Amino acid sequence: MSSNAPTDSVCLTVPSHARYLGLVRKVIQQVSQEGGFTEDEGRKLILAVDEACSNVIKHSYDNDPTKTISLTLTDSAEKLEIRIQDFGKRPDVDRIRPRDLDEVRPGGLGTHFIQSIMDEVTYDTSPGVGCILHLVKYKSPQVRHKHR
Repeated sequence: MSSNAPTDSVCLTVPSHARYLGLVRKVIQQVSQEGGFTEDEGRKLILAVDEACSNVIKHSYDNDPTKTISLTLTDSAEKLEIRIQDFGKRPDVDRIRPRDLDEVRPGGLGTHFIQSIMDEVTYDTSPGVGCILHLVKYKSPQVRHKHR
């Protein structure tokens, strides 16, 4: 793909209920396939986004299904960018860390999966934007290595 290849964006807003995560997963699958990611990479992208949206539902919205989660997926020649926005409780970004993998107990691995799958993970909690989780996955292994 040339550097002047088109950039495609898909926007999706879903209620903050687990039953809509299947729709989110299907959109991620489609966009990752169209973007040239392998089936394995697509499965990992689905896992990262599913975990992120589950965290919004559970932690930001306290399982309130009347709220919404907005996703914007932007596919370019170099990377796939995923923005997940909510307007729930603002996270303390400095405290978001995966738990120790040696600690055997259920839950708490979502941030580990997200960090290990994505090449860039940043949070924007600026006033007026709620919380935006910005995820980036580069298409070229050489570019991925530079950003880790």
